[in-house]
Amino acid sequence: MRKPLSRLSVVVSSGLLLTAVSILPLGTAQAATPPTLTSVVPACPGPAAEGEARCHARVRTDVRGKATLASLPSGYGPAELRSAYQLPSTSAGGGQTVAIVDAYDDPSAETDLGVYRAQYGIPACTTANGCFKKVNQVGQQGAYPRANSGWAEEISLDLDMVSAVCPNCKILLVESRSSSLSDLGAAVNTAAGLGANAISNSYGGGEFSAETTYESYYNHPGVAITASSGDGGYGVEFPAASGYVTAVGGTSLQRASTTRGWTETAWNGAGSGCSAFVTKPVWQTDSGCGRRTVADVAAVADPNTGVAVYDSYHKSGWLVFGGTSVGSPIVASVYALAGNASIATGSYPYSHTAALFDIVSGGDSSCGSYLCTAGTGYDGPTGLGSPIGTAAF
Repeated sequence: MRKPLSRLSVVVSSGLLLTAVSILPLGTAQAATPPTLTSVVPACPGPAAEGEARCHARVRTDVRGKATLASLPSGYGPAELRSAYQLPSTSAGGGQTVAIVDAYDDPSAETDLGVYRAQYGIPACTTANGCFKKVNQVGQQGAYPRANSGWAEEISLDLDMVSAVCPNCKILLVESRSSSLSDLGAAVNTAAGLGANAISNSYGGGEFSAETTYESYYNHPGVAITASSGDGGYGVEFPAASGYVTAVGGTSLQRASTTRGWTETAWNGAGSGCSAFVTKPVWQTDSGCGRRTVADVAAVADPNTGVAVYDSYHKSGWLVFGGTSVGSPIVASVYALAGNASIATGSYPYSHTAALFDIVSGGDSSCGSYLCTAGTGYDGPTGLGSPIGTAAF
């Protein structure tokens, strides 16, 4: 198990030695509230224009490469994520396909995926062995959209999280030609048409009056569809607002001297709130919002307690990521591990709350209600809570 890093010189994959910096411990329980980092940047700067989306990945700029005194990259790896969420052994997930939908092309996606899996001893997932498949918006293996460095980082994050949580799952990467909701939605349709059991969408844009016309892209009965809630704090984004998705909020995940061995609080960047336009699903019963409430569930998102990701297209090397972009592929992969996507919908966790860790502290603003502050039972930033195994999915 990786030890937390502190005041270590860091070496990037190119071999250049960075100046020694003070690196905040990742995932320790030494501080009740993780400090705010200024050295975090969005992979896809925003805000997005109306009808457009941006990826929700956030990357730390103070932690790169491998520490000289540690054998594993900085950030949580597969063993830690499986431990934190009490996920089944690595033999689960066979026969399931998790699709990742993102905009633009990551030319290094398969190669980078191979580096991540090799680092953690996960069997190779390649085009050649039938585990990995990359297609464009209309399902072709080729004629990919133009490359984009920010979305390439998002793609690397998404692929690595599927590998961490469900190493036996097949992975389908669908790249839309642009970041418009219409192109991303078309890519979701393609993913469903190609047989994905679960589809992760780690992107979003501000709400607008016509957003309900895009909901049909996410309506695929028998397929579990997740969407990240956003990384700008209190406020609702689409497609997380859609009633056809499981909206995934965010937490700070740290080790603790408890039976679980971990503790979570609401991350202050997690998107949450009351939709301005989407009708409230019948399975949501909170009384402080007359329309769709975001989020439904949550997983780690705080860059202070972020995850390890390998990407060679942009910054080139091992990086630490946060954002609710982390949680969306994690939860999609838990759906795949459960093997229950044919009957599970966004409503499923609401009838299985005993299989979720209730997050009762933290928040993303001072709005004065459960819509932005974690507490016992349902709340906006973390929904019903984070996974305890697969029973809630």
